Amino acid sequence: MRRSVTSITQNAVLGARRSKWVAQQIGKPYPTMMRELNPHDHSAKLGADTLLEIMRVTRDVAALEYMAQEMGYQLTPRSAGSAGDKQR
Repeated sequence: MRRSVTSITQNAVLGARRSKWVAQQIGKPYPTMMRELNPHDHSAKLGADTLLEIMRVTRDVAALEYMAQEMGYQLTPRSAGSAGDKQR
């Protein structure tokens, strides 16, 4: 299967081995989240806001790294303590 943001994110959630917990943390029903993460389900789409929340909860930025690489960029983390400093 060709790599995609959806399949990479699906692997991050399933790799966390707590997919129901991830769904709860991002405020989505588990079946809805899993449907959005299914790269073969073309009726449901993974939104950018959901992707961001999944990356925050799982602390897995593989999808972001993939997007940066596809666009010709290199992802570099900020120094320790500065990530997530922004208040919502």
